Amino acid sequence: MVTQLPISLHGGAKSSARTQFAALCWRVRRGKVQVLLITSRRRKRWIVPKGWPMDGKTPAQCAAVEAWEEAGVVGAASDTCIGVYSYARMRDEEEVFPCLAMLYPIKVKSLKKKFPEVKDRRRKWVSRKKAAKMVPHRELAELIIGFSPPQEAKQA
Repeated sequence: MVTQLPISLHGGAKSSARTQFAALCWRVRRGKVQVLLITSRRRKRWIVPKGWPMDGKTPAQCAAVEAWEEAGVVGAASDTCIGVYSYARMRDEEEVFPCLAMLYPIKVKSLKKKFPEVKDRRRKWVSRKKAAKMVPHRELAELIIGFSPPQEAKQA
């Protein structure tokens, strides 16, 4: 069980916070859980796929679309949010606004070689412990460390 960390708005007003839906893409290899990280487009930092709400889609469906577009992930998204993390998003050199990202696990069935953002990003499978050290957001790192897939999902 993961305890929700305090949410920071990075100095922004509650009314200015934006919500995104993020994907914790995972698999089990040799009995160990691995997570998939991707690089951000501009700064090339290791992150998880995430994006904005989409009309007609649930938050989990939005996370799955982002996982496909940003990482080529084909998989099953859980409808259960495993936590929320906050970060400051830079729109340009001057404008920064607070974001809250809701994290949804996606069990990866396969990775495609061709996907919409293949030229913009790298992707890498790592352990939860290593992923937590690689991501730039402490709250996201805590959610990754605390993630444990359901027993039936590990064996399927």
